Amino acid sequence: MIPVTKPFLPPIEEYKELIDGIWERNFLTNYGPLFNQFEANVKAYLNVENFLYTGNGTIALQLAIKALGLRGKIITTPFSYIATTSSILWEGCEPVFVDIDPDTLNIDPKEIAKRLDKDIVGILATHVYGNPCDIDAIEDLAKQAGVPVIYDGAHAFGSTYKGKSLLSYGDITTTSFHATKIMQTVEGGGIFTSNEALNKRMFYMRNFGHKDFIGFSEIGINAKNSEFHAAMGLINLRYFDEILSKRKNICDQYDRLFSGFTIDKPKIQKEGQLNWSYYPIIFETEKALLEVVKRLESNDISPRRYFYPALHQIDILEFPIPKLPIVESISPRVLCLPLYVGLASNQINQIVDLIEA
Repeated sequence: MIPVTKPFLPPIEEYKELIDGIWERNFLTNYGPLFNQFEANVKAYLNVENFLYTGNGTIALQLAIKALGLRGKIITTPFSYIATTSSILWEGCEPVFVDIDPDTLNIDPKEIAKRLDKDIVGILATHVYGNPCDIDAIEDLAKQAGVPVIYDGAHAFGSTYKGKSLLSYGDITTTSFHATKIMQTVEGGGIFTSNEALNKRMFYMRNFGHKDFIGFSEIGINAKNSEFHAAMGLINLRYFDEILSKRKNICDQYDRLFSGFTIDKPKIQKEGQLNWSYYPIIFETEKALLEVVKRLESNDISPRRYFYPALHQIDILEFPIPKLPIVESISPRVLCLPLYVGLASNQINQIVDLIEA
């Protein structure tokens, strides 16, 4: 069986050493030493000002919306995982979907500009597949409109834009450390901001609003994470450069094998550097995609239609659904191929042979 992804697991001896320390200290959560060290190491690795480790990436998005005080309509992308939209709805706001750029598959700034009006309170954009959005254009529009920008960077750990971590942009950027992500802590998420006041507010909000044992800054929530998850993060961060290198080699092999064939891929944003978190290909038709999926699955290979259906087409959303021709054309035709550390060269050859059959 070749799945679409597998978590990178470090040597168990290294993880066990940290777990033994947890047992000795009997300190399991609530800002233990491993938790604090993980936050410090991530900041140092990414060269960012602030980082708050959270229980998952979804609650990180919810905290970002809450901390910015957003109430109303938020412009967002229909080409993302449902957590991007569900977080907006969960916080009592309304998503305003706009179409995507046909080349990068990220939210299109030209479409954002068409929908910016007095009712819009913010922009929530996803760096799809770790490919940077058109950050300069989005942030120029946001500045003109006087609204904040949140980036969903669930795919973006290790990607850069203009030589800086992609997680360092916007008013707030969030990420995910879920087991399926390129950098995983089993479960987990993170919040990044250069705004010290926002960072301080979210620090308190993450822990029920506690300022100390008896005082509160405001109503908060339990968005913390544990020593066990931080331990996984600390070890995996040691191997992250190796993870990036191995994933790049796999993507390079895919590229070589697909050269000369009519397989389309998203284009990388100018001045952006990918982290090789996904290998998406775009078929000419949905029919062609479905035929390939059938061949792969009959050979115990599991790709993923990531993201299908587009979020504005999910039937649990109860408000007027716009017509968005680009995403409606592309979403049924995108397929992410298996990509993980340990995927063998002969397995990649088999996958490509089946696609090109």
